[in-house]
This record gives sequence, C-alpha cells and structure tokens, in this order.
Amino acid sequence: MSRPWIEFIQSQRLPWQDDALPRLRPGAALRCLSRDARAGACSVLLRYPPGFATAPIALDCDEELFVIDGTLQVGAQTLGPYGYAHLPAGHDAGPCGSEQGAIVLTFFATEPLASSQPRSPDPRRLVPALDALALPYTGDFHPQFPPGAGRRLLYRDPVTRDTTWLLGTLPLRRAERSEVHPTVEEMYLLAGEVHGDRGVMRPGAYFWRPPGVAHGPYGTQTGNLYFFRTRGGGLSTTYVDAARPFQWRPPYAVVLPAEYEGARGEVESGAARW
Repeated sequence: MSRPWIEFIQSQRLPWQDDALPRLRPGAALRCLSRDARAGACSVLLRYPPGFATAPIALDCDEELFVIDGTLQVGAQTLGPYGYAHLPAGHDAGPCGSEQGAIVLTFFATEPLASSQPRSPDPRRLVPALDALALPYTGDFHPQFPPGAGRRLLYRDPVTRDTTWLLGTLPLRRAERSEVHPTVEEMYLLAGEVHGDRGVMRPGAYFWRPPGVAHGPYGTQTGNLYFFRTRGGGLSTTYVDAARPFQWRPPYAVVLPAEYEGARGEVESGAARW
C-alpha cells in the first residue's frame, strides 16, 4: 500500500481542482484528501455545481459516497445530507445529477475509470441509498470503549469486512488511553471538535492512518460527529497506555507527506466545513 500517512489536515486548506474528472463527472470540482500512487485509489471531496448532470457511467472500481451538503441524484435514488451509497465496480446506477449542487465525500477503490467491460457486481456489496439520519445508534461495540458515544453502521463488506460507520460522541467526553488498530483507519470530521495528540481538529479535518500506529487519547468539549472507514478488515482495537497524558487544546503536531505541506495549519472554531 503506497498511500502516505496523513494525520491530520483540515480539508479547507486544500485547493479545489476544477473539472478534475471530465470524463466521469464533467464540471465537478475535486479536493484530494489522499491518494494511493500505485493503485490510484483516492479519497476526495467532490463539489457538484447546481444543475450538474451526466449520463450513466459504470466504473471499473468501487465507489463509496456520503453527501455532506445539498442533494445528489444517483439513478432513481436521491441522496440528501448524510445520504450514503456503496456502488461496486461495474454497477450501472443510472444518470447522476444535482439540481441545487452538492458537496460529497467520495472514495474510489482504484483509479476511477469508466468500466472497460460488462460485469455483474456482487449484489451483497450494493447499497444504492441509505439515509444515515434515520439509522439507530448502537453502543457497546467494544467492552473497553469509554462510555458516551454511539455508532451508526453504514456498510460492512461481506468479503473483506472493511467497515464504514458514523460515530457520535457526547460533550465533555474524554479518554485516557491510546488505541491501536490492525487496519487502516480513515476519518473525516463532520461536526464538533476533537482534542487529540496532534492538535485540535475542527469540522473538515481528515486523517488516513496506516495499521499499528498508536493514537490518542482524544476528548471533546462540544461533542462531535465522525465519518470513519477501515481498510484491510473490520475494526478491532487494542488499548495501550498513552505516550502523553490527555490535555485540552494540545499543541499542533501533525504528520504530513511533502506534497501536503502547503495544507499545514489549523482552522478557527466556526470555520466553514469545506
């Protein structure tokens, strides 16, 4: 896996690339959160302009998407804010459009290209539309997980066990230990703030963390809402003693590859989410 460790960036500090996918999503602007240089897999924000429309195009890769703002039509489905879909490679969802425009968190499993040959995707891996606002919270998903949080499961791959979920936490929640996972963990902060071991994350914060890296502890004064994914299996956690004790308003000390140095920096409370 050749994707660099990013922990963390505020996506607001990344540039928008106009019409970055002209053959697939003509007119949509792209903000690249992270990318695998070998496979072309990438995590991006797509900004669809009002009146966006494109013909049906099946992709050679899985596409996973989560609407942050606006509405997106994917075939017969309309995804509003916090709408989710998982479209396996080869699936023809139909035309894509947005009357009012949309900001969509999007993940391509390999280089996003039009499908080169017909294929029959595994129906178990298709989630055409899911409204995260209507899902129930679940708890007790790890016996040692500090109380005060709930999880809304969006997708679990039946083959790889890769998992996507929302995590909401209560105000004034904090932890004292660090965590280690055997999988990649990827996160985009949708709301609230997070005080961690690398600074204070605000809405729009993003990280891509390789397996085996101890991180945290974390806390929040306001409460928050995270979008999480794992790659390389389902989430499991080992709790370890923290290298440094938890503190509110920790110093800014991020890990960024050279190509993201221009995005270094925090954002103020109340900054736009994108």
